[in-house]
Amino acid sequence: MKLKPEDLDKINEKMRSVTNLREGAGRAKITVHMGTCGIASGARKILNEFLTQVEKANTDDVILITSGCAGLCSREPMSTVEIKGEPPVKYVDLDEEKVRQIFEEHVMGGNITSKYALEIGSERLS
Repeated sequence: MKLKPEDLDKINEKMRSVTNLREGAGRAKITVHMGTCGIASGARKILNEFLTQVEKANTDDVILITSGCAGLCSREPMSTVEIKGEPPVKYVDLDEEKVRQIFEEHVMGGNITSKYALEIGSERLS
């Protein structure tokens, strides 16, 4: 298989995103929970919609990643939005319209979309 210039651009962009995540260069990080329960509930659509929104915004400071199950199967599909310097926010029961609102209001605007938020802050023990 022969690589085309656009293939190299895609690889370069993916590697830059991974490097930004490692170095903490992103202003915002969106995690879409993709355990089997999330996937069964529609997490792929959620991931695709976030990806569409990031591309439409033409921003390089928003990092989009996936993770496994967050342990709240009945509230899937879910995502966690982290804005640099702010506590993470877990959003639940998502669909594409909610993703568009969360992206515009929280990721780009800095205002938590509280009507879809389950929790603000880390659920980790101190």
